[in-house]
Amino acid sequence: FHYICPLIISSIKSKLEKGIPVRNMEFNGSEQDFVRQLFLLTSKPVIYVANVSEDDISSDSIPLVEELKKHVKREDTEVLVVCAGLEEEIAQLDDSERTAFLQELGIQESGLDKLIRSSYSLLGLISYLTAGPQEVRAWTIEKGTKAPQAAGKIHTDFERGFIRAEVVAYDDLVEAGSNAAAREKGLIRLEGKDYVVQDGDVILFRFNV
Repeated sequence: FHYICPLIISSIKSKLEKGIPVRNMEFNGSEQDFVRQLFLLTSKPVIYVANVSEDDISSDSIPLVEELKKHVKREDTEVLVVCAGLEEEIAQLDDSERTAFLQELGIQESGLDKLIRSSYSLLGLISYLTAGPQEVRAWTIEKGTKAPQAAGKIHTDFERGFIRAEVVAYDDLVEAGSNAAAREKGLIRLEGKDYVVQDGDVILFRFNV
């Protein structure tokens, strides 16, 4: 394999000079492993963000943004539209004011929220929540992570002594109004070691070490 490494590098160089990013190049399994070790900048996934004026933010079609979408179409990636000036204003508002402000503009969510959500999706990440009297906290994990490994994000003892997870979906918990109400309605499930954590799960881990 070491004999073909220079050939792979030469091929990459040639395609880069033609404007083709590494993420759009095709490699077989062993070649992909080699290329991954090179940590090349254009092998990284990307999201394009178009900064537009306040007047254009609610527009369905912006000529320059459409041109950008055409340009990056072959990369099979996403183009997000934001207005940096509005984002600065939104960041200074409290939750109720922010919601009213976005509704007035005809926007469902802020550009920052869209960027975070798209970045998580691009990187294959999700979040689950833990909630207690003192704090509510989100934990970032890779999509497909099972309950014991998700528990290990909090503390290694949680994974080592994992017994079960008490799980309720975020939307169900909000609708129920409290953990006790969710339990009464049968919305809280007991899950074992093979449970794959879902985005937005609110989890209480039971463990013993």
